[in-house]
Amino acid sequence: MRVLLTGGAGYIGSHTAITLIEHGHDVVIVDDLSNSSEEAVRRAARLVGRDLPLVVGDAADSALLGRVMREHRVDAVIHFASLKSPNASISHPLRYYRVNIDSALAVLEAMADCDVQRLVFSSSAAVYERPGPLLDEQAPSGLDLAHPYGRTKAMIEAIIADAGVANERLQAAVLRYFNPVGAHPSGEIGEDPQDIPNNLMPYISQVAAGVREQLQIFGGDYDTADGTGVRDYIHVLDLAEGHVAALEALEPGVLTVNLGTGRGVSVLEAVRAFEDVVGRRLPHRIVARRDGDSAHATANPALAHQRLGWRARRAFDEAVADAWRWQRANPRGYRS
Repeated sequence: MRVLLTGGAGYIGSHTAITLIEHGHDVVIVDDLSNSSEEAVRRAARLVGRDLPLVVGDAADSALLGRVMREHRVDAVIHFASLKSPNASISHPLRYYRVNIDSALAVLEAMADCDVQRLVFSSSAAVYERPGPLLDEQAPSGLDLAHPYGRTKAMIEAIIADAGVANERLQAAVLRYFNPVGAHPSGEIGEDPQDIPNNLMPYISQVAAGVREQLQIFGGDYDTADGTGVRDYIHVLDLAEGHVAALEALEPGVLTVNLGTGRGVSVLEAVRAFEDVVGRRLPHRIVARRDGDSAHATANPALAHQRLGWRARRAFDEAVADAWRWQRANPRGYRS
């Protein structure tokens, strides 16, 4: 298949582009480069030994998407493009609603105009109303959420469901993934936050590389083994393989699945694992909890294995080693 990746120059998109090529598919990328880098696409192309067409533009521009779909004879879309910081969404809710929902509508409109019927949507575990251990897809999800980011993802899930009711030919997979970590083992591509990292792993990596002085751990009094929050960390390449599995398993209707490992790692455990890899202690301190954070959030990934034949294969320690290899070689990301 020839697959359009909106937001394909980003962290997850660039790794998925490589994985798609390795599985015999072709890709074309649309990305406005607002939170990504053209260098990521160049490096991904070098890794796969072929050109990765990049169209610089707004994924909320349905006319642009339609032109790309027609010119490249696109068979399917994987929609990554969105703003993704829960905390930033609290400060800038209107921007999050506009960017995330407008781009999803534009994708669906362009697909309808071009008779493209296959869609994989990058959703999030942030749609779950009551995070906890081993969440399955039937756990309450929707709009009773802690931040606008999660609500945008829940709204888009509902929009896709409605589109599926109106169009029986639509084949869609909604992937609720948990906490992507790690990098390509080559060290050539990885996570490159444009500002202060919102996610744990790149923040730890930057402290280890000397880019930042100290890690702040938000909350040390949760009801967990060591008092810090527990999350389900999935290697970005496992996540990329989940997208390929979903694409290849598409059938009429909308399938919603979790992508996670089913195993929880606390913040302090993650710090210790990183210290083991770099060979020294990393400065950190525990500060007050953040609004909206929960004690525990891990996936029940059984449905993804049942319906997609997919499961996470890489251990957390492997993700840590790959993340450090990327950070050490690229201390300031693609600007190094």
